[in-house]
Amino acid sequence: MLKKTIYRIENLIAWSRDKITNKQFIFLSSVLVGISSAFAVIVLKAFAHSIFTFATYVTSISIFKYGFIKGMLPVIGIMLTVFVVKRFLGGNIEKGTSQILYAVAKKASIIPKKQMYAQIVTSSLTVGLGGSAGLESPIVITGAAFGSNYAQRYKLSYKDRTLLIGCGVAGGIAAAFNAPIAGVLFAIEVLLVDVSISAFTPIMIAAATGALVSKIVLKETILLTFKQQEGFDYHNIPYYVLLGLITGVVSVYYSRNFQRVEHIFARLKFSPYKKAFFGASILALLIFIFPTLFGEGYESIKTLSENDPGQLLENTLFSSYRNNSWALLLFIGLTVMLKTFATGITLGSGGNGGNFAPSMFLGSYVGFFFSTFLNQIGLTKLPVSNFTMVGMAGILSGLFHAPLTAIFLIAEITGGYDLMIPLMIVASIGFTISKRFEKHSMDVKNLARKGHVLTTNKDTNILTTLDTNSIIQTDFLTVSPDENLEKLVDLISHSNQVIFAVVDKEKNLLGIVHFNTIREIIFNQYRVKYTLVKDIMIEPLEIIYPTDSMEIVMNKFEKAKVVFLPVIKNSKYYGFISKSNALEAYRTKLKSMTIE
Repeated sequence: MLKKTIYRIENLIAWSRDKITNKQFIFLSSVLVGISSAFAVIVLKAFAHSIFTFATYVTSISIFKYGFIKGMLPVIGIMLTVFVVKRFLGGNIEKGTSQILYAVAKKASIIPKKQMYAQIVTSSLTVGLGGSAGLESPIVITGAAFGSNYAQRYKLSYKDRTLLIGCGVAGGIAAAFNAPIAGVLFAIEVLLVDVSISAFTPIMIAAATGALVSKIVLKETILLTFKQQEGFDYHNIPYYVLLGLITGVVSVYYSRNFQRVEHIFARLKFSPYKKAFFGASILALLIFIFPTLFGEGYESIKTLSENDPGQLLENTLFSSYRNNSWALLLFIGLTVMLKTFATGITLGSGGNGGNFAPSMFLGSYVGFFFSTFLNQIGLTKLPVSNFTMVGMAGILSGLFHAPLTAIFLIAEITGGYDLMIPLMIVASIGFTISKRFEKHSMDVKNLARKGHVLTTNKDTNILTTLDTNSIIQTDFLTVSPDENLEKLVDLISHSNQVIFAVVDKEKNLLGIVHFNTIREIIFNQYRVKYTLVKDIMIEPLEIIYPTDSMEIVMNKFEKAKVVFLPVIKNSKYYGFISKSNALEAYRTKLKSMTIE
């Protein structure tokens, strides 16, 4: 019955494809992709929340106190994740939103079909059963996969595929937080290379659709929302500036230590199951001591923003210090230090998830610790709930280099824009500090490590997508060093070439001769007859190799200030690259990648 219904819907969509304009079809598609992304969010969020509720209930039973169950569930979750990946997903699964960036830039926005379900299954097992990671990254990948495969199904162009990837991402983020503006900004600020104003409409439609579906289906308790907040006092601006500096430093700390943990696990020579059990066992111990590291951590963020944050110490080894403010602060501070290791272990040992939720978790804890500490020592009286919320924007902006997303996401989930000024201060400073020490965001770091660097520089991104070999001209005529200029003049008169490679019998490049070099002597018969090529050839200012990236090629042209450069392959002369051809390839790619 379900299969028949899906078949009918697909036929109806295919029919509409021929009856309406392409722009109208994109609008319709953005709604459908937004709905699909929203339901992926609903499945993931509902499952994770149910497991958290179950674990919390069991932990409250006297024989299971001190987080015993919470410590054991992640072991089961990570082991099951590894089993599913090995048994059903070909032995590997790509993690992190960097794969979307790579697909857009290098794979014509083609995302494998398995990503439409693989991320949902594996991340629900990992995070739903307590792995210390987030669901937003899998949500984003799933939404992007829906958009890409929908576009492939109806044979849409590269531009439209990329646009629908953005729609899937925006719909997923909007549904996850009931924050449509943040969904739009995340898709544009983090993932899409270049978007024109007209392309905003489908992305906005998808984000609004995702948020609406989530609002209707999901209970508010499942989503991360805040209703209690104090007014903004401009006298606290210096403290918000200081919080911004701290969140920037903590972002760098998290980013670097997360990668260190992942590298350690990558170098382990264990089998996948042994690695999973080893890592999950360490995670279980961390969660047993610090139960707040369990799962996404959104419930503990809500607790921090309320009037009784001491609830975090209930049913832990520190429950006897529940009403001790300094003990709570120590617990919060240690949790901040350990979160990066917990998330790194979760993902490095074989679990699946992302760093979006950990960044929110970390930000709220840093904001709470900072404001409560200053209040405790009597230096000032800060609104703790405000600093708890604003801290999230600082870490989110610092880790993902996405200040606009951070600002509007926190503004939306707090139910208003009263905190806009401190959000802008903390997010911008956190971003600036992080950018100073970490060139790439969390999304781009993995690509950079593999040599596939995508940056916020649009020109650089486009150049990385061009293939140097595609613009090498190998049909250029060559000359011998011992020939006189008569041969060269004859070649010039019977071809369109203005530059010639000087090579020996083994095709070794000895030099180059440009038409401008012999312009003054070309009509002097005596000099033409008695001047050898080797007497006028010059060494090339730069040499290009087929393995050079297009960014390197353009840098060499800029440095040499010439319009032709020779290419050497396997130590032999291979051909020339024309700067005009390189620029034409850039312009063509730019036009194809601009989403209108």
